[in-house]
Amino acid sequence: MTSIDPIRRRGPEPPDLRDHALNDLRYIRETMERAAALTAIPGWGQVAIGVTATVAAGVAARFHSPGPWIATWLAEAALAFAIGAVTMAYKAVRTGVPLFNEAGRRFALTFSLPIFVGAILTAVLYRTAQFDAIPGMWLLLYGTAVASGGAFSVKIVPVMGYSFMLAGALALCAPPSWIGPIMAAAFGGLHILFGVLIARRYGG
Repeated sequence: MTSIDPIRRRGPEPPDLRDHALNDLRYIRETMERAAALTAIPGWGQVAIGVTATVAAGVAARFHSPGPWIATWLAEAALAFAIGAVTMAYKAVRTGVPLFNEAGRRFALTFSLPIFVGAILTAVLYRTAQFDAIPGMWLLLYGTAVASGGAFSVKIVPVMGYSFMLAGALALCAPPSWIGPIMAAAFGGLHILFGVLIARRYGG
């Protein structure tokens, strides 16, 4: 009499290898985007901004009324924005790093919000003749923008932001005669210093 083997139960279906591979590729791509994200910050562009800021500090020092002094620095801010945008786009193309990936978009958002607040406060402080508070406020909010945006970039960028914030705190506490040198040292010197470090460590 022949024996009948019991029916073997099928084990769970093996996962679809294609789906598994696609998930792995998606994870690798997102990880690389986060890691690469803002090595596109241009070191030499920061150096150029520092140089133009140093020149702006020299020009602003010639004015003894707040209107032309503030106008000079606002013109420098517009020039710095243009330099930063052009050099960042150039570095992104040269290095093959997507400029508007997830981390890039987050950087743009977190950077722009403090700058927007600074623009509003500049108008308010100017209208109420609180001129002495404007330089410190600029430095604090610019440092906040760099530090918060730098959370999506390389580690040295938040350190740069904290340095600007310290300069802003000093400017708010310092006598008026110190304001010009602090602005030159911060917007000029810190941009040059950190720009050189970024250029040497992160490819230009």
